[in-house]
Amino acid sequence: MRKLTKKERFNDKVLSRYQVYNSIFSTLPYESIGNTGVMLPLFEKICVESYDKNNNPSQIVEFFFNTYLKDSDEKEKITLLFRFIQYIERQVVLFDAVEDASFSYINNLDGRGTLRNLKEEAESKNKKPELRDYLSKFRLRPVLTAHPTQFYPGSVLGIITDLTSAVKENDLAQIKIILSQLGKTPFFKNKKPTPYDEAVSLTWYLSNVFYNSISNIYKYIKSNIFDGEDFNNDIINLGFWPGGDRDGNPFVTTEITLSTARKLRSDVIKNYYRDIRKLRRRLTFKNIDTIVVDIENRLYKSIFNDNNPPEISLEELKSKLYQIKEILTNEHKSLFIDDLDDLINKVNIFGYHFASLDIRQDSRIHSKVFENIFKIAQKSLIKIFPTNYLNLSKEKKIKVLSNIKRNIPLDHFKDELAISTLGSIRAMKTIQNANGEKGSNRYIISNNQSSLNIIEVFTMFRLSDWESPSVDIIPLFETISDLKVASMVMESVYRNKLYRDHLSKRGNKQTIMLGFSDGTKDGGYLMANWSILKAKEALTTISRKLGIKVLFFDGRGGPPARGGGNTHQFYASMGGFVESDEIQLTVQGQTISSNFGTVQSCQYNLEQLLSSGIQNRILNDSNDSSNKDDKVILENLANISYKAYSDFKNHPKFLPYLEHMSTIKYYAKTNIGSRPSKRGKDDAEFDFSALRAIPFVGSWSQLKQNVPGFYGVGTALKYYSNQNKFNDLKKLYKRSSFFRTLISNSMMSLTKSFFKLTSYMKNDPEYGEFWTLIYEEYKLSKSMILKLSGFKELMENEPANKASIQTRERIVLPLITIQQYALRKIKDIERGVVSKKDLNTYEKMVTRSLFGNINASRNSA
Repeated sequence: MRKLTKKERFNDKVLSRYQVYNSIFSTLPYESIGNTGVMLPLFEKICVESYDKNNNPSQIVEFFFNTYLKDSDEKEKITLLFRFIQYIERQVVLFDAVEDASFSYINNLDGRGTLRNLKEEAESKNKKPELRDYLSKFRLRPVLTAHPTQFYPGSVLGIITDLTSAVKENDLAQIKIILSQLGKTPFFKNKKPTPYDEAVSLTWYLSNVFYNSISNIYKYIKSNIFDGEDFNNDIINLGFWPGGDRDGNPFVTTEITLSTARKLRSDVIKNYYRDIRKLRRRLTFKNIDTIVVDIENRLYKSIFNDNNPPEISLEELKSKLYQIKEILTNEHKSLFIDDLDDLINKVNIFGYHFASLDIRQDSRIHSKVFENIFKIAQKSLIKIFPTNYLNLSKEKKIKVLSNIKRNIPLDHFKDELAISTLGSIRAMKTIQNANGEKGSNRYIISNNQSSLNIIEVFTMFRLSDWESPSVDIIPLFETISDLKVASMVMESVYRNKLYRDHLSKRGNKQTIMLGFSDGTKDGGYLMANWSILKAKEALTTISRKLGIKVLFFDGRGGPPARGGGNTHQFYASMGGFVESDEIQLTVQGQTISSNFGTVQSCQYNLEQLLSSGIQNRILNDSNDSSNKDDKVILENLANISYKAYSDFKNHPKFLPYLEHMSTIKYYAKTNIGSRPSKRGKDDAEFDFSALRAIPFVGSWSQLKQNVPGFYGVGTALKYYSNQNKFNDLKKLYKRSSFFRTLISNSMMSLTKSFFKLTSYMKNDPEYGEFWTLIYEEYKLSKSMILKLSGFKELMENEPANKASIQTRERIVLPLITIQQYALRKIKDIERGVVSKKDLNTYEKMVTRSLFGNINASRNSA
C-alpha cells in the first residue's frame, strides 16, 4: 500500500476533521452561534470571490449586507460583524486543537532531527562515542517569555487541551460538549494582565508539558545513547522571564519577582508530590513504604510554604530517593525502578527552581540608577566615588568601579527607579537562598552599547551586599551598530581584572545575548541575520583567544522577521567558527502554544533543536558556511538589502503609514500583555525608536504585508541578476544551509502576505505611492526567490506547512476583511465624511479583530 505524503496526511487528519467538527460547532443549540454559523460561510465566499474581482473591504462588506441583510438596521449589521469575529476566534481554537491532536500522525516522531534518528546516524558513521562525549556537555536552554503575542486566557488553554484529547479519541459526544463550552467562554480580557498573571499562565506549560517532555528526552538519552549509565548533564535547562523582565515594563516589581519565584518552586514541588503519590501505589514493600509516605507528607506541606523553607530540603529529597533505589535494587529485585528513576531524573533536572528566573533591564535605566547611587553616596558621605565621577570618560569610570565594594542599604534611596532596580538584585539573592542558585542567576542588560554598561551592573551587585555574586551578567546587543562593536566591547570587559576574576568563578564562561527582533527592525531581514552571524564569529574568536567559553543566547520571536520560522535549521547551519556548545533562545507568545503546546509537539521540537546543535558539530562532514567567497556574497547581499530597507525606513511616509494605515496604535488596547507597546509614556508622540519590535512586526502582519520578513531581499537578489552573476547565488543557495534557511523563512513571510486586502491603498492620495513601493518589493522578492530556488510556487518543499498556513489564512480572511472595513470607517470619520457617533464601535471592532488573526498565524509577532 502506498504511503501517504505529509500533505495527504494533513488533508486526511487535519483538514477533513476540522471541516466535520466545524460543522458540529455551527449546529450547537445557541441562537447566536447557529445564526452566525449559517451566515459566516456566505460572507467568506463573498470575500474570496470579491478579492479576485479586486473589490475593497468596504465594497465586500456592503455587498454582503445588501445581499443577505437588506431588512436589517445598522445595529443588527454591526452586531453580526462582532459575532463573526467571536466565531472565527473559536474556529481558530478548533483548528489548533485538531492540528495538535494529529501531530504524531503528520510528523514522523522518529524521523530526521529526532534523537532516534540522531543515534542511528551516529552509529552508522561509527560516531556514537563522539555523540556520547558531546551530549555530556551540550545543553539546550529554551527561555519562556511573556511578550504580548498571544491572548488565550487560562480557561481557553484548558479547553484546547481537553478538545485536543477528545479529537485524538474521536469522541464526538465529548467534542460537542467542549465546543459548547468554547462557544460560551469569553476570550476578551477586560483589563491588562499583571506580570504575575503572565507568569501563572506560562507555568501551566511548565507543569503540564515541559515537565514530562524534558523527562522523556532525558530518559531516552540515558537508556539508548548512554546504555543506562548515569551521565552528569541535565541537557535541557529552562529559563523564565515573566515576573523578572523589567525592560520597558514598570509593572514588574520586586514583590512580583519574589512571588513568581515562589510560584515556580511551589509548582515543581506539586509535580513531585503527584509523582510520589503514584509511586506510593507501587512501592508498598518493607523498608520502603514508610520512607515514601514521609516524602509524600512533607512534599505536600512544602507546596504551601511560600515564605518558609520547604519541609523537606532538595538535598534530603534526593538522598531519600536514592535510598529507596538502593533498597529496591538490593531487596526487591529492582521492581518499579524505572518509575523511580524517572522521578529522580526530574528532581535532578528541575530542582526546586523549575525554571531559572532571569532578570532584565535596559542599560539606560542602569545609567540613571548609577547617577542616583553616586549622588546618594556623596550625600551620605560614603567616600567611594571621586567627586568628578560623572564627568569622567568611560575608561576612567570603569577604573573607578573596579575598585569599589560596599553595601549601600536600600533605605538610603528615595528614587523609585533605583529602589526597584537594586531591589531586583537583592531579590535574586533571596531567590537563590530559597530555590537554589539556578532559581535566579542571570542578569540581562538590554540595549548594551559599551563595556561600561556591563561593569556598572556588576558594580551594582557588589554594592548590594553581594561582593562575589553567583550570577552571570549577560549583555544584549540588538542594533546593527551595537552588533558591529560587540567583540570590541567584550574584549575590553574580558581584559578587566575584576570582571575576569568573576568569570573564573563562573567557569570561565560568558553568555552573550543577540537580539533578532530589534536587529531586523533596525537593519532589515538580511542585514540583521548576517550581522548576528558575523558578531557570533567575531565574539567566538576573541573569546577563544582569551580563554573564555562564549555561550550565545538568541532573542528570537515567532516570525522569521524576529528570528523565528525554521529555527532549528539555523543552528544546523552554524560552522565550527561559531561557538555552539549550548543553544539558548527565547520562546514566546504563539510559538509556545504552537511548538510546545503538547507533550508530543514539545518533545519533537526540543529534539529538533538538540539534534541541530549536535548535527552541526558531530555528524556534518564539512562546514558549508566558512567559504570566503560565500561570505563576500552574503556581505554584499546584506549591504544592498540594508540600503533598500534604510531608504524605505527613511521614506517620509514610513511612520505616518504605520501610524494611520495599520493597527499599530491598537496593540496597546488589546490587554494581551502587561508590558506597554512602546518605551516611554503611552501618550508620547509616535516615535520609531521607542516602538517595540512586537507591535512593529505584528502590525505589518495584520496588514498581510509582512514587510520585515522580505523587504530588501528582492532588491539584493535582483542586483546579482542584473550583473549576470545569478549563478553565483544559485551555487551559494545549493552550498550554504545558512543561506537556504534565510530564503526559506523569507518564503514563509511572503506566503502569509495578501496584498489584495489593501490594494485599495494604491489609490490613496497620501499613501498610494508608498503602498506601491511595498508591493513592488513584494513582487520582486517573490519572483527572485522562485528563480533562485527553482520552485514554481512558494514553500513548494514544505507542502504540509503551506497547507496549514493556507487553511489558517482562509479561516481569518473574513476577520481581516472586517478589520479593514472598520479601519476605513474610522478614516472616514477622521476625514469628517461620516458622523463620529460610531467611532468607539469601530475602534473596538479593530481591537477585537486583532486576536483571532494573531493566534491563527501562530508566529505573526
